[in-house]
Amino acid sequence: MKKRIIIIGVVVVLAAAIAIKLGANKKKIDERNKPVLNTNVAIPVTAMTVGLQHVNDQLVKTGTLVPFKEADIMAISSGKLVAVNFELGSRVSEGAVIAQVDSRGQQLQLEAAQLQKSKSEKDYKRYKTLLEGEATTELTVQDTKLGLDNAVNQIEQLQKQISDNRIKAPVSGQVVSKLKEAGEFVNPGTVLGHIVDVSRLKVNVMVSERDVYTLKPGQTVKVTTDIYPGISFDSKITFISSQGDATHNYQVELQLANRSDYPLKAGTFVSADFARDSKEQKLLIPRSALVESLKNPYVYLAENNKAVIRKITVGREYGDLVEVLDGLNTGDVVITAGQVNIKEGSGIKAILKDNN
Repeated sequence: MKKRIIIIGVVVVLAAAIAIKLGANKKKIDERNKPVLNTNVAIPVTAMTVGLQHVNDQLVKTGTLVPFKEADIMAISSGKLVAVNFELGSRVSEGAVIAQVDSRGQQLQLEAAQLQKSKSEKDYKRYKTLLEGEATTELTVQDTKLGLDNAVNQIEQLQKQISDNRIKAPVSGQVVSKLKEAGEFVNPGTVLGHIVDVSRLKVNVMVSERDVYTLKPGQTVKVTTDIYPGISFDSKITFISSQGDATHNYQVELQLANRSDYPLKAGTFVSADFARDSKEQKLLIPRSALVESLKNPYVYLAENNKAVIRKITVGREYGDLVEVLDGLNTGDVVITAGQVNIKEGSGIKAILKDNN
């Protein structure tokens, strides 16, 4: 038994020794295979020399055409429609009677009220004459006058009701929806259809705080659409909001006349060019040069084959370019690509590209 224990112990010791030896050999092999870091390797990056550039200070906004005027065709009184004098697509004029609510009941009441008025007028004249001869009392005359006044008021009310039963077009334009037909019952406020006036059109666009102060009412703006390539429409600024939204953008409204040769429809997508071409020169860098966002802008400069962080202040954006207001000077070399592989003080090899 003792001999067996001794043999087992020897085997365990030998196994442990072999494992230790194998572990040591693996460590040596891993050390030999480990890549040698060369901290002197220059990381290739793309860079550009900062300089003043001509900018196109164009302000172009997109929007959708909306009708100059639009309104619902709406019933004012209740009753059965006895006539609907418009169809989908009909052209109507403002004030024209385009539907009729049944007025026969009011018409009969009006005739009765007119008869009552005629009788009250005769009674009033007779009692006034009797009062002059002291053949009646003042109270009787006053009661007769009150009856006459009530008849007059009733006539006016009935005439107003009959007039309200004639539904008129609220604006001139084209009927683009028809919701009711003759024979249907309507209540005050019931919508019968919708009219749009596209003889003129409007475009509403949102303009930034920086740009809105350069605009003024009456300014001419060119409007274009992909529907008519190469054709522009003259519009004018008719409204500039005095209050911006939460993002400091301001509503600007344009109006333009529709043209018979190139007719436009409400809902068409358009571009508004505020024509602000400029020869001004500004310090611009590609947006790709920014290491972080516009809220925390900084760049890497290439100086003596080293990467140097530089905090900057940015201004307006011009497509893929960003205006630099502070932090850079003409002649600085800014890294525009490859920043992900570098940090402050990294060795670099800058490949310069033209900034035009």
